[in-house]
Amino acid sequence: MNNSIKAIGNMKQQGFTLIEIAIVLVIIGLLVGGVLQGQELIENSRVKQAVKDMNGTAAAVFAYQDRYGRTPGDDGPTATVQARGSSWNSANIGGDADGRLEINRNQTFNGTGEGGPFWRQLMAAGFISGDPSNVGVAALPTNSWGGLIGVTSQVANGGLGGNKVCLSQVPGSSAIAIDNELDDGNGATGRLRATQGTSGQNTVPSNNALGGGGVYSEDNEYTLCYRM
Repeated sequence: MNNSIKAIGNMKQQGFTLIEIAIVLVIIGLLVGGVLQGQELIENSRVKQAVKDMNGTAAAVFAYQDRYGRTPGDDGPTATVQARGSSWNSANIGGDADGRLEINRNQTFNGTGEGGPFWRQLMAAGFISGDPSNVGVAALPTNSWGGLIGVTSQVANGGLGGNKVCLSQVPGSSAIAIDNELDDGNGATGRLRATQGTSGQNTVPSNNALGGGGVYSEDNEYTLCYRM
């Protein structure tokens, strides 16, 4: 009988105490908090890189204009720019040199029109990294979310004129942060405009202003265009 009682007592002692359970819960809480904080840091770094990409593209354009007296993409013809050196020795790297950058909305993310030469000339000049011999979509840089960085000169997004650098596949929460940092936080007004995109696709900028009063939804993805 006594042995049975001792055995039962030993079995009871094998359970977790309240202190042990509390310690486990604290550790789990710290791990979950660390994961969430890590995800937030990663997303913040992506937003900062996106802002850097937009501002950096505009700066590269101004630097190119200072050096060559032309807008990248429109600089040409090809034979003229090829004479600058080996990094320029690629087919169809020149534009038509008519004083206008000609990239319509539908060409923003496919490297056609003067969109391909725009990026290839910046690469050849050393203002951005990349291989200037790449053509088409391959000539376009990628952004922090796996989308593309493109350029358009067509009036879009409810009247945003001028040459614009655009990012595709931007999550709604990140679009809010980018617009607040660069502009007025409204996707339908200001220097930065938004187009609601299809998830996982490089949606071209819309001809219309963002609906819903320009308010972003964190459930959606967006194409953002920023006037340079």
